Amino acid sequence: MESIFHLCKNQKMTDLNDIAVFVKVAQLESFSRAAHALGMPVSTVSRRVTALEEQLGVTLLQRTTRKLNLTAQGRAYFNQCNEPLNHLYDAERVLIHAQRKPEGLLRISVPVVLGQEPFYDFISAFLKNYPRIQVDLFITNTFLDLIAENVDLAIRFGELQDSTIIAQRVGKSVRYVVATPTYLQGRALPTKPEDLREHQCVLLNGRNNETEWHLVNGRKSAKVQVSGPIASRDFQSVSAFTYKGHGVGLLPSNYCDDRIERGELVRLLPDWSSPEIFVHAVYQTRRFLPSKLQVFLDALKAWKSPLWIPLR
Repeated sequence: MESIFHLCKNQKMTDLNDIAVFVKVAQLESFSRAAHALGMPVSTVSRRVTALEEQLGVTLLQRTTRKLNLTAQGRAYFNQCNEPLNHLYDAERVLIHAQRKPEGLLRISVPVVLGQEPFYDFISAFLKNYPRIQVDLFITNTFLDLIAENVDLAIRFGELQDSTIIAQRVGKSVRYVVATPTYLQGRALPTKPEDLREHQCVLLNGRNNETEWHLVNGRKSAKVQVSGPIASRDFQSVSAFTYKGHGVGLLPSNYCDDRIERGELVRLLPDWSSPEIFVHAVYQTRRFLPSKLQVFLDALKAWKSPLWIPLR
């Protein structure tokens, strides 16, 4: 059997639009009725059918002043084309429906730091609001290849290395240097970032082991090598051990603002903080964004995360 690739090389492919026009004419047995149904001039309908006949080298329709009849070849061609066209229309309707209605599987990748109760509560509320959406969640510090892993959206902190992905900023985070009054009792308060070397620190052992703290004060910048008795992979446990007095923590402002106000934590080096860290939602394309992904993006940007401040 001659392959379709060989046929394509040696024969001009028939225009599907011409086939669709012919099928509509055959169904309605009228050029004028077909033109009305398709929203195009009768002359255009006639021209497309004629072009199709010339392309195929056969007469599909017998035209008279009173009646329009399919030839034997036309009837056979109609029978072959009608059902596949209906399948194409059905497929198009399914895709358009999926684009407009929030439903289907949503594959999301998030860093380990988000794998905690507040984020689970957010996902739970989202699923209750959109019961026709299912979520497949990857909790990993590995930057997955969105295309290879078929991931719809990933949440990433900090600078983005891959310039080919589409990204939206959903929030920003800044961290304060804090400790409990109990830990500070009998210890000298740091007056400059370098003094942190003399303190026990609670470390975040995330994607990059953060034994070097980067702090800024306006245009001033300092990087300090710190150490301490415990390291963890998420901010909740880092904050918990900081609250229990095991050392100085570098915590997101959302984690410690209330405790600072109540006197349970002391902000050290108050003119210094981490640089602003932006949180991004990254995905594969900005064109024809599925409704399921759009509603998740909207929910994510509105979520009051304990890890970042929503952007205004």
